Amino acid sequence: MSNATPPGWYPDTAAPGHERWWDGTAWTAHTRPYAAPAQPYAPAQPYAPAPSASPAAPGRGSGGGSGRIVAMVVAGAVVVGAAVTGALLLGRDDDGTPPVARSSSSPPPDTATHGGPADSPSPDAPADGGDPAVLVDQLNGITLRVPDGWEKPEDTVEEVLTMRTARSYSCPGSSADFCYHGTVTTRTPNAADADTAEKLARDDIADAADAAYEENAVGTRIHGGITSHKQLAATSVSVAGRTGYEVRWRVVTGKGPGGYVQSLAFPSSVGSESLVVVRYAFDAGPDGPPLSLMDTLTKGIRPIGDSATNGGVGSSVAP
Repeated sequence: MSNATPPGWYPDTAAPGHERWWDGTAWTAHTRPYAAPAQPYAPAQPYAPAPSASPAAPGRGSGGGSGRIVAMVVAGAVVVGAAVTGALLLGRDDDGTPPVARSSSSPPPDTATHGGPADSPSPDAPADGGDPAVLVDQLNGITLRVPDGWEKPEDTVEEVLTMRTARSYSCPGSSADFCYHGTVTTRTPNAADADTAEKLARDDIADAADAAYEENAVGTRIHGGITSHKQLAATSVSVAGRTGYEVRWRVVTGKGPGGYVQSLAFPSSVGSESLVVVRYAFDAGPDGPPLSLMDTLTKGIRPIGDSATNGGVGSSVAP
């Protein structure tokens, strides 16, 4: 839809003083305190006194000159005050009133006529601090350590936070496409998705398997498709101080060695503690990462700002 409202933060009348994340199709459970925009500031022009007709006589008082300077300073203050007042007025909406908060049960208005959302990191766009060894999910408040030999791509077909093995290869069954032996992504589920970590992980695993080994984000079939799968694990797990749940499958594909996929769901450590999903996809066979790396990466997930080791920010993770 050409007039669809893009993802972003919008005022939420259900929680006065807060904004809620609109994912482009539905409201999510993510909220944050509303940050009022800074008012524009009009800097005062530097003061330059008019040149005097003649220099003051040595040893004389400067009463007349002081009077002129005081008058000019006062006049300048009036001008600056008027400029600041004008800037404050221009900083309001066209009708002179602040934006009206919208109900969280309906979509925000089309930004083509109402202006864009507040600047903020999208849940589906890279938003980390630039450290190539750390993947930072700002929206969900977590970090993952990037293993040695892995990379954080700047652009991906599917716009989610991603880290993957640096070396690619031609996908089995689709030589025109590139595949990676290991991929990990973080994503924010929609508000309509499951409300418990266990149910979300169980519901997400089939989609995670299809995205990794059935067809890619543009609909091209890869690896010859999935012919069968076997569940290897379905259990509770501690993630960044929260209780989460993981489901792991071994998938067999029509071509190539197949692989292992895992969906890990847990509450975010920030905001309303809504659920976040981390997906893992590792190729089977000698070229794929060791399966134990999944557990290492899960243990290394940390809240933003936590510099603890054991695979978190500040330590290295071997592939």
